[in-house]
Amino acid sequence: MSNLKSTAQLRLTQVKDFLTFNKTATTIPFDPDSTIFPTRKELPEIPGAPREAAWVWGEDDHVGRLNLLTPTRVKAASVEIQTGELVSLNLPLNFPDPPAFNREPFKHEIKVLSQNYAYDDLYKLNTQSGTQWDGFRHFAHIPSATFYNNTRGDDIVGPEANLKCSVHHWSEHGIAGRGVLIDYRGYAHKKGIVYDSCDYYPISFEELYQCGKDQGIDIRPQSQGGDIRIGDLLFIRTGFVEAYRMKSAEERKNLGLRPHNLGKDDGQRFAGIAQEERMLDWLHDSYFAAVAGDAPSFEAWPTHESQHKLHLITQEVDC
Repeated sequence: MSNLKSTAQLRLTQVKDFLTFNKTATTIPFDPDSTIFPTRKELPEIPGAPREAAWVWGEDDHVGRLNLLTPTRVKAASVEIQTGELVSLNLPLNFPDPPAFNREPFKHEIKVLSQNYAYDDLYKLNTQSGTQWDGFRHFAHIPSATFYNNTRGDDIVGPEANLKCSVHHWSEHGIAGRGVLIDYRGYAHKKGIVYDSCDYYPISFEELYQCGKDQGIDIRPQSQGGDIRIGDLLFIRTGFVEAYRMKSAEERKNLGLRPHNLGKDDGQRFAGIAQEERMLDWLHDSYFAAVAGDAPSFEAWPTHESQHKLHLITQEVDC
């Protein structure tokens, strides 16, 4: 009976797509050019995958939702360019200094090849010490000890190490699309909301929604009547960089050296988005290609939840 029901639903979806000029992602691997994707609550169960895993782009996929940056969507994004100004999303390699979460600091050495004639630059850094992408091999689903698409620790280090889901695949794919900036810090200043971006402060979905509304953006996905399009790149400004630059060298040192231990009492503390169900639904159902923030942690840190859910569902840029 369930198979008959599934077949009937599939045929109904196909008819509906025909009449509405849509393309619904109904079978795995999903077609990135689809115009309708399942919500978080509608995700199909995938054999061998954790519950709610979005391993929907095929067993050999390495880039996740960057698949959504199709030529059609990238071309459509280019139409919205107004001024052509360039904005770098990178902070200096030694920012913050010292790094958060006890990361090793950036080191720069100039190698003299021939005095007065030729020089090389030697860099040593932990890519997590500043502006960086959290790759799929950075943080596992803790109960199953699996990374994206069933990548394991043995795939990362050891005699069987390989390049499965390595972040270099993202570079080879390329990242270009329509960016959506939610300036929560600017909104907070305007509305008299006082908080310390260098301390735990969870920003709820409702706050982001009101912030977007104030900016003239409905941050709900288009499928729900909002302005967010499939494949958009999300940027949230919490104000960490602004606050950090206003601090003295001694204050910056004290921030970086705060003790780091997993749990609610972690000394490393930052403002960020709240780990709430509504936020999880929004991040999933909007089908962002990637998300980014201006603090060492995209989500409010330390997490007050039993699992680091936002670390698991987002491809993120911090700082």
